Amino acid sequence: MTVLLPRRRLLGAAASGATLLLNASPASAAKAEAPRFAIGESDFLLDGKPLQIRCGEMHFARVPREYWKHRLQAIKAMGMNTVCAYLFWNFHEWREGQYQWEGQRDAAEFCRQAQAEGLWVILRPGPYACAEWEMGGLPWWLLKHPGDAFLRSRDDAFVQPVRRWFREVGRVLAPMQVSQGGPILMVQVENEYGFLNDDKDYMRVMRQAVLDGGFDVPLFQCNPTNALGKTHIPELFNVANFGSDPATGFKALAALQKGPLMCGEYYSGWFDTWGSPHKRGDNARAIQDIDTMLKANGSFSLYMAHGGTTFGLWGGCDRPFRPDTTSYDYDAPIGEAGWVGDKFRTYRDCLAKHLKPGEVLPDPPARLPVMAIPSFTLTETAPVFANLPAQAIAAESPRNIEHYDISRGLVAYRVTLPAGPAGKLEAANARDLAWVFVGGRLAGTMDTRYRRFSVDIPARSRDTVVEILLYTIARVNFGMEVHDRKGLQGPVMLRTSKTETQELKGWEIRAIDFGADSDLPPLRWQSKRLAGPAFWRGSFEATAAADTFLDMSSWGQGIVWINGRCLGRYWSIGPTQTMYLPGPWINAGRNEVVVLDLTGPRVNRIEGKTAPVLDKLRPELDLARPPSKARPRLAGLTPVHAGQFASGPATQDVRFAEPARGRQLCIEVLDTFDGKPHAAIAELALLDAQGKPLNQTAWTIAYASSEEARKEDGGALNAINGQATDYWHTAYSGTVRPSGPPRLIIDLGAPADIAGLRYTPRQGPDGVTGRIRRYRVFVGDKLVAE
Repeated sequence: MTVLLPRRRLLGAAASGATLLLNASPASAAKAEAPRFAIGESDFLLDGKPLQIRCGEMHFARVPREYWKHRLQAIKAMGMNTVCAYLFWNFHEWREGQYQWEGQRDAAEFCRQAQAEGLWVILRPGPYACAEWEMGGLPWWLLKHPGDAFLRSRDDAFVQPVRRWFREVGRVLAPMQVSQGGPILMVQVENEYGFLNDDKDYMRVMRQAVLDGGFDVPLFQCNPTNALGKTHIPELFNVANFGSDPATGFKALAALQKGPLMCGEYYSGWFDTWGSPHKRGDNARAIQDIDTMLKANGSFSLYMAHGGTTFGLWGGCDRPFRPDTTSYDYDAPIGEAGWVGDKFRTYRDCLAKHLKPGEVLPDPPARLPVMAIPSFTLTETAPVFANLPAQAIAAESPRNIEHYDISRGLVAYRVTLPAGPAGKLEAANARDLAWVFVGGRLAGTMDTRYRRFSVDIPARSRDTVVEILLYTIARVNFGMEVHDRKGLQGPVMLRTSKTETQELKGWEIRAIDFGADSDLPPLRWQSKRLAGPAFWRGSFEATAAADTFLDMSSWGQGIVWINGRCLGRYWSIGPTQTMYLPGPWINAGRNEVVVLDLTGPRVNRIEGKTAPVLDKLRPELDLARPPSKARPRLAGLTPVHAGQFASGPATQDVRFAEPARGRQLCIEVLDTFDGKPHAAIAELALLDAQGKPLNQTAWTIAYASSEEARKEDGGALNAINGQATDYWHTAYSGTVRPSGPPRLIIDLGAPADIAGLRYTPRQGPDGVTGRIRRYRVFVGDKLVAE
């Protein structure tokens, strides 16, 4: 297949103009006749001449506007000729119909700066992005519409807002296309849709919406290697996303279409989630793979060239519920603060071998100054409960916060319990974390990470007020789980025995809605220290503006603001213990710092460090979690399936002889291809009778025989988070070795008919540990005994 610009545009360039612009940078091209970009049979073509795209991803929303130029210069110096940029829909339309493009959101200015630095632009406007960003870039207000399957579908409740969005994007950015003298070469339609579905007509609808926005440059879609064919339509060019094995990725592309080969996302590292070890990329393998792609006349985009920081409350959440850290360092060649080091130099050296004749790499920009800030104390407090709005929402039973037009933040629920014996307060759902106070005393917490939505309630001799403070951390950014409605959700029951329950009705709901820019509400400050959730205020003096890293390791969990600007979330469980504070956001003289802490600081002081702390876990500081006594209960059960997987990294579907119904599924590993006593699973999906994956929204891990947590993040949740790059791995460090066969038990949240499974082995070269050979599968309602 050959995808070209309309014939009338290709014929518009004179031969002399084409020759003149062959090696022109985007900056010089803008001053001459607009170059034409097309996709040929074996190459990308700029005015009819081959262009090998060496692209680095950078999200302008994650980099202070004052530093865009610095980071673009670093990307250029690394050897890139193109920068790839997402548009996060919700960043520009937080409230329906209210578009924002100024300041930090000025996408057109980012494109102009890229062009000025000699970089082309690949634009990725969504509507869905993923990118470890709140709800994958989708606006929260879409969730006011009922249903758990309409997002990223042909439902009008989704398609019509998308069409409006793309018309707005076109109004702002269509003039920045290469066909109009700008730097935008290509525009991506959707993002990795094959991970979610195979509705090709949906892709056609999305493509038409982009065209209707006024875009006339080539359009493309991306998918992981194993999903390329699922959403392929001839109207869209395809690129493959992978973090290893470029030969397989390029082979899959060549089998699908005729055209140049391109990796749309090659992963330089990986993102971090709260409570898991800091991720690092395999630099040696990455350099080898990039060299291989370029030698094969392939193009690539490095995800990420520069990760930056997810400032504000824009951080996303991995499924089933693993919130992402504020730092988006990603172990990228250009670090969170724009620093370059050995990793950058190895990329630069590799790319320097593939430059066009006469092409010279500029020197990287100078490192920006950093400074230490002496420790300062935050002495003023504003208790959360004393600073809630006076106006309350009355509700018989609480519903998701989107129903009340609340976007995110702190939500307080108040109800009166009648006198009575001890019992258990149980909610249908609580997203994300909630602290339950009975008569002013903390009774316990609810935690959606573990689907723990109940708290023990003491006996009461009289009517007692219950107050529940709920904190929304982030909406899931991947899979069907993006239908992530927040809040305490009823019915809320008081259970005093196995047979006696009472629904609690008559709730008052008050919220501090932080909105798009995480604005602070009016607060009443006092000069005394109190226990419980509170805002804290202090200040420091600065004589110069330079980058620094605020050390939050002595605090609990919450949010930080500097001079009214939200830096982001912190959580002392790690791995990130510092918060990047860019120099341009520091005032000469006094700087006010406000901290929301939901659990209370151990020491109410902060200092600014000259280097970040990205890899320090403190699991002992997490919310209290009842110890698990879970054990498999498989004795006497007959497996619903026993089989043997094929070797290698390919995803494999298995169908059972007969569908089995149950709430829990256990996969028991009998042996592995490497013969070692370890097992690993990158992804495990369960299939219905039509071979479609079951919805994983309510899934959790009921039991894992062991998890590697010391030398790498081998947590069992990795097996159901939708990311094939990470994996569950049984424990191998330490002195105690797990006994018995490796087992993983998934709880689906409710009984379901299971007709098969989809297994993705641990990725990587041949010989990696843990790839399963023989296995057995059990299905039942209760495969775990407490």
